Amino acid sequence: MHEMTVGRYLLRRLDEAGAEHMFGVPGDYVLDFMDRVVESRIRLIGNCNELNAGYAADAYARLKGIGVACVTYGVGGLSILNAASGAYAERSPVVFISGAPRASQRAAGTHMHHTLSSYQLQLEIFAKVTVDSVQLINPHTAPDEIDRVLVSCLTERLPVYIELPADMVDAPCRAPTSLDFHRPRGSHGPALDECTAEIAAMIDDTRRPVILAGVEVHRFGLRDALLRLVEKTGIPFATTIDGKSALPESHPLFLGVYMGALSRDTVRDRVEGSDGLLSFGAMSTDINTGGFTARLPEQRMVRAHKDRVRVRSHFYDRVWMGDLIESLAAELGPHSCTVDHPEDPHSARGDYLADIPAPVRVKRFYDRLNRFLHPEYLVLAETGDAMFAAAELYIGNPEGFVSQAYYLSIGYALPATLGACLARPDKRVVLLQGDGSFQVTAQELSTLVRHHCNPVIFLLNNDGYVIERLIHDGPYNNIQRWRYHELPDAFGGDALSLEVKTEGELEAALEVAEGNPERLVFINLHLPPDEGSAALERLCTALRRLQTE
Repeated sequence: MHEMTVGRYLLRRLDEAGAEHMFGVPGDYVLDFMDRVVESRIRLIGNCNELNAGYAADAYARLKGIGVACVTYGVGGLSILNAASGAYAERSPVVFISGAPRASQRAAGTHMHHTLSSYQLQLEIFAKVTVDSVQLINPHTAPDEIDRVLVSCLTERLPVYIELPADMVDAPCRAPTSLDFHRPRGSHGPALDECTAEIAAMIDDTRRPVILAGVEVHRFGLRDALLRLVEKTGIPFATTIDGKSALPESHPLFLGVYMGALSRDTVRDRVEGSDGLLSFGAMSTDINTGGFTARLPEQRMVRAHKDRVRVRSHFYDRVWMGDLIESLAAELGPHSCTVDHPEDPHSARGDYLADIPAPVRVKRFYDRLNRFLHPEYLVLAETGDAMFAAAELYIGNPEGFVSQAYYLSIGYALPATLGACLARPDKRVVLLQGDGSFQVTAQELSTLVRHHCNPVIFLLNNDGYVIERLIHDGPYNNIQRWRYHELPDAFGGDALSLEVKTEGELEAALEVAEGNPERLVFINLHLPPDEGSAALERLCTALRRLQTE
């Protein structure tokens, strides 16, 4: 039995919280702690750089409930900062751990490598993009500080930062005791009752109510509760793009994804024409609203977030969204609604044949992909047209879609695929990645190969940033052409790689992917350089219209 130390205490708590993997890059200030990780039950995954480690931990956290990334001080900590910012913006519960110079060196004011002007600066920077942060400089208080920070992470579904000086890793400390990682949430009773009564009165007077589910429904584990409300009332629901698949899209009451002018006409008409719109956990970002083209019925609308609810022009504080959903489910009765549910794409038969020599067009590809996907697949879409197009893919299983739909850091999706593969080994990840964003984090393909992950990667090769071309073109949207399909071989392993230019070649590639479920399949798919998805075309039209108004 090992003596309890600060490093082992932290690892014990991470294990208890559900972390089975830790992503990171070694550096001298964190090597002793990484030795303790290797000794623990948590599997250490080495990444090509710190930013990729942060992206992998972010996707892992979305699917697993907690993610962990570990780096060295200064050059490592500040390299992973962008991933921490994205996790904070999108409510992803990631624990960012940074090794640091020894406490004795700090006290002496020694100018150690990787340091900046102050030993407090990195902590102060991370405090801006995390819900809680700590410097572990006292082994007697470290256990309580670790507990506090992890409880904040899991309760608020936001990232936290832990700075671990090298000489604190093996410093003796007390043993862990029982810990509830989630602070109890509650509502002010009178406020909850009054809020419920006002909403119920509004819904009772409606003919076309709609429920809109956003990202917080998924982050706070409210999917089952909201689904009970949907099924008891019979009110149809849509989701935002960052809340896509928070509720199962195979449900007969599902309308589609709402994104303002990016939405299909049937979805937009139903949501914007609602006389009672119940919005749960949906952020009013420019992406969710289609570049602020949304025209929502504000005077017949409820906006519920974590601890605050707005009913028309009335605000209710200290009302927990989970309590409100349960209270409405108890108060509301069945509501007669009709829904035009999107056709199940798996029931349709297309004209895709193995001998068709025609080049693959964007709309044809996504139509075919819709019928390729099955419930055992998990779709991960990169920032850009891939994300907008994927919004209309049919995701039959709940929580089967991941994208960074608010922070929009290009390059997120490839390392995020690593995190998703390890978090959900029961699902096969399907990655939609543009060639421009792929070049930002391409090296993480080698980590996927190294750990024998089995995603299907569609490299959408349109010679640059097509979304930027269609919105505002210029020479800066062009990139160097790579022989992308040769990269898996360069990284070693047994991945399968194909180059696809025609519909017949696409059919053959899909057969290869389905026939090799245990292997990584990389498909370099050539698409027209000036063509986007239907959703992107709707966005561009709406943006041009706004500029002329």
